[in-house]
Amino acid sequence: MFRLLRTSSDNPDFRGLVLQLDAELRIRDGDDHDFYAQYNKLEAIKHVVLAFENNTPVGCGALKKFSEDTIEVKRMFVPLEYRSKGIASMLLKDLENWAAEMAYSKCILETGEKQPEAIALYKKNHYRIIPNYGQYAGVKTSICFMKEI
Repeated sequence: MFRLLRTSSDNPDFRGLVLQLDAELRIRDGDDHDFYAQYNKLEAIKHVVLAFENNTPVGCGALKKFSEDTIEVKRMFVPLEYRSKGIASMLLKDLENWAAEMAYSKCILETGEKQPEAIALYKKNHYRIIPNYGQYAGVKTSICFMKEI
């Protein structure tokens, strides 16, 4: 049984998962990693959801304000040994619920073309591909999504 915890980016379990995420992305993104990393600073992230199995952190996701009605989903990660158990969808749904509670009407996000599991996750959860926004405009390796909540 998994449990969720709403917290902040100061949470040490979140920071530990982000270290694993960044290590995986460094391999997947190769030379593009530094470009993407500059937009994932934890100081700008105030809302984090963690998933636990017993007391073990097994996944995370975060929210970052984008505009008055739109929030950006960031730092979604589930370690390899916990994938395919529905954790990422559970995290994403709680992030969407939290965003709605804060009066946001849209969630947007960016993922890379080298992350087919993430692309499948967002499509499965009814996100639609949109033109690349903000810093990702014109970046051929980025895929941006949006969902009205």
